[in-house]
Amino acid sequence: MNLLVVGVSHHTAPVELLERLAVPAEQTPDLLRRLLQSPYLGEAVVLSTCNRVEVYAAVSGFHGGLTEIGTALAERAGVTLAELTPSLYVHYDTDAVRHTLRVAAGLDSMVVGEAQILGQMRQAYQLATEHDAAGRLLHELMRHALRTGKRVHTETNIDAAGRSVVGAALGLVPGGVAGRAALVVGAGSMGALALSTLSRLGAGPLLVTSRTATSADRLAEAYGARAVPLAELAQHLAQVDVVVCATASVAPVITVDLVAPAVAVRTGGTRPLSIVDLAVPRDVEPGVGALSGVSLIDLASIAAAPGEALSTADREAAEAIVAAEVAAFQTWRRGADAAPTVAALRARADEIVAAELRRLWHRRGDLTEEQRAEIVHMVHRVVQRLLHRPTVRIRELAAGPDGDQYLAVVRELLDLQAAPADLSRAVTVAPGPAEDGGEVDA
Repeated sequence: MNLLVVGVSHHTAPVELLERLAVPAEQTPDLLRRLLQSPYLGEAVVLSTCNRVEVYAAVSGFHGGLTEIGTALAERAGVTLAELTPSLYVHYDTDAVRHTLRVAAGLDSMVVGEAQILGQMRQAYQLATEHDAAGRLLHELMRHALRTGKRVHTETNIDAAGRSVVGAALGLVPGGVAGRAALVVGAGSMGALALSTLSRLGAGPLLVTSRTATSADRLAEAYGARAVPLAELAQHLAQVDVVVCATASVAPVITVDLVAPAVAVRTGGTRPLSIVDLAVPRDVEPGVGALSGVSLIDLASIAAAPGEALSTADREAAEAIVAAEVAAFQTWRRGADAAPTVAALRARADEIVAAELRRLWHRRGDLTEEQRAEIVHMVHRVVQRLLHRPTVRIRELAAGPDGDQYLAVVRELLDLQAAPADLSRAVTVAPGPAEDGGEVDA
C-alpha cells in the first residue's frame, strides 16, 4: 500500500465549492465507509476545516485510488468528477507525507502558522480510528504529523504572534474591535477561540449564544462573557458592534430579514455593524453584506487580504523540521517493509528445524522427552544466534536509501516467498507498487 492525498483547499477552490464539500463530524463516518468500500483503498482519514477538505489514504493503486476518492468528493459537492478535477490537488508517496506534515505544521494554512489545524487533524485521526478506518500506515503518518506540528510550534516562533483565522478576520474589522461590544454565535472550538481573541484584543462587553444553552453557559463562564438565548439574537444584533459566527449549521443563521431591522435601529444607522462569518457552510446570507451599515467579513475576505508574513528564519526552521520528520517517516516505512522478509526468513528456518527434528525422532525413538526437549532448545538457540545478525543487518539495509533493492535481493537469494500484498491493516506495511511519487495533475 502507498500513501495518497487528494484534496481541495483555499489555494485551489472558492468558498462556494469548499462549503459544498465540507464534511461535518457526524457525517464523516459515512464518507469513511464509502471510501473503504473501494478495492483500492485500505485506509482513510478525512480532514475537513474551514479552508480545506482532504482525504489521506493508503491505496493499492494510484489511478484507482485517485478515481475513487475524486468520485466520492464530486458526489458530495454535487458535481461531476470532470467538473471537480480542476480544483483538486494530488500528492503521492513521499510528497503525500511531506504535504501532510506541512499541513499539520500550519505551513499550508490560510493564515500561515495557525495552530488550530493541529487540533482539527487530531480530531480527524480520532474519528478514523474510532471507525476502524486507519490502519498501520495512516496511524504512523498521523503520529508523525501531530509530532511535527508540535515540534514546529514549540521549536520555532511560527506562532509567536498568535496567528489564527479568527485573529486575521478580526484584524479586518473597520476601526478594530477594542472597546466594542461583541457577540459570538456558536459555542464550539472556533467560538471559544473567537471569545478568547476578542478578550485579548480588548473587546467588550462580550456575549455568546448557541443552539445548546449549556454550551454557551460553559463558554461564557470560561471567558468572562454573558450567555444569551439564541431566540434573542435579533435583539442583540441591534446592540453589539461586532458579531462572529462559527456554528455547524447547514443553513444560514444570520439572514437579511434578521439583520435589516437591527441595523435600522442602531442609533439612526450611524454605528456600523461588523459581521465575521467563519463557518463552512456559511452562517450568513450573502445578501447581508449588501445592507447599508454592515461590513461582512468571510473566509474569502481573509484569503484575499495580505497576511502577516513569516520571517525567513521561522519558515526555514519550520521547513527543516518537516524535512527531518519526512526522513524519519520514510526510515520507519522502509524498516516496516523489511518485517515481512525477516518473518519469511525466520519461518523458513523454523520449517527446516521442524523437518530435521522429525527425522531425528524417527531414527532415535529411544530418546526420552527430557532429551528431546533439550535438543529442541539447543537447536533453536543455535538457529536464533545464527539469524540474529543477518536479520539486524536486513533491517539496517532496508532503512537505507536503496532498501527496497536490498530486500528484493535477499528474497531472491534465499528463495523467500514474496510478502503479502497488503499488511497495512495488520502487523506490518508491505511494499507498494513501484510508482513514482510526487504531485500529479488530476
